[in-house]
Amino acid sequence: MNSEENPNKKPDLITGEDNDLSSSVEDLWESDRPEVISISPKSESSDASEVALVEQLIEEIEQESVAPASINPTQPKAEELTQQVSQLEQQKRTLEAEIKELQAKKERMLSEQLVEVQETLGRMVQEGIKELESRKQALEVSIEQLERRRDRIREEMRTSFAGVSQELAIRVQGFKDYLVGSLQDLAATAEQLELPAFEKWEKPKESNREPIREKSRPEPSNEAPKAQFIQQRYQDQAKEIQKILDQYRTQPDYYGPPWQLRRTFEPIHAERVQNWFFSQGGRGTIRTMGSRLQNILIASAVMSVLHKVYGDRSRTLVLANTPERLGEWRRGLQDCLGISRSDFGPERGVTLFESPEALIQKADRLVENKQMPLVIIDETENDVNLSLLQFPLWLAFASDPQQMSSYMY
Repeated sequence: MNSEENPNKKPDLITGEDNDLSSSVEDLWESDRPEVISISPKSESSDASEVALVEQLIEEIEQESVAPASINPTQPKAEELTQQVSQLEQQKRTLEAEIKELQAKKERMLSEQLVEVQETLGRMVQEGIKELESRKQALEVSIEQLERRRDRIREEMRTSFAGVSQELAIRVQGFKDYLVGSLQDLAATAEQLELPAFEKWEKPKESNREPIREKSRPEPSNEAPKAQFIQQRYQDQAKEIQKILDQYRTQPDYYGPPWQLRRTFEPIHAERVQNWFFSQGGRGTIRTMGSRLQNILIASAVMSVLHKVYGDRSRTLVLANTPERLGEWRRGLQDCLGISRSDFGPERGVTLFESPEALIQKADRLVENKQMPLVIIDETENDVNLSLLQFPLWLAFASDPQQMSSYMY
């Protein structure tokens, strides 16, 4: 036997094992080797038992080596991947559930916000409607008050204008009777005067007519001038006035010098100014144009004409019962005549008054100083002081009972 010939030699079965198991077999072989050496080589029974023991050990080693070899080395990785996949799926399901929950929460919040916005808009609309209704009611009340005020003013105008006109007519009639009586007394006194009688008037020669005419002219006096604009007696002055009015009407100059009319002069304005100059002789009333601005335009035309005729001797005195109306007169005259604030004052071309007494005193002083005062009476002056009618020039604007003035409020 080979084992008998060389007991230190390893069996052939060990050489065919896997390289991974050689180290363990050699260790086992080395551990069993002393026992083998201790057996006597001459004993065949001990050899057989030794071989059997070695074979048994080899089989056990092979079984132990085969069992680990049969295990798949990738199995732990697969299990790990499977576990990760299951975890990811679980996370996915968790995220999907959270997403659904967030979407539901979002929809719920949007619906709540929409309901809240609708309620807010509804409240705002209701509040706006209530406010508009309250304003509407307030406006209706104001309109009713204004309508009642308008009706009351119209009624007062219809009733009071007739009374004021009647009273003024009575006063004027009394003044007229006084003048007529005075003239009659003057005529009677003149009839009683003894005048020298001439039997024959000598006809002057042709050559002496011009010197006689020159001598017959009255000498200039220091008395205050008397304004008379009747065309039959003062043809030259009437022609000059008519020429100025025609120029204002046909050739308006909006950038002319001060005291010249700078506004459009319509035929209706020219007609009323001509009537005041030539029919009323510069002393009378003009029916209102319906607004203070139109009345100021007519008064401005009269003032401009008088300023051209009399120069700086012409003074205008305006009477109105409130500072607001006097302010309108000042602004209107500045706009129509191109004058400035320096032209208004006690010693200037235009003076404004609230009371007739102060105006009368000023007009008396102007007449004493040989100046020509023009008294202008605003439409709102219901009670006219008769002392205002003694001056050579006065212009009063009378209200129209059939028409409501635009500035009576």
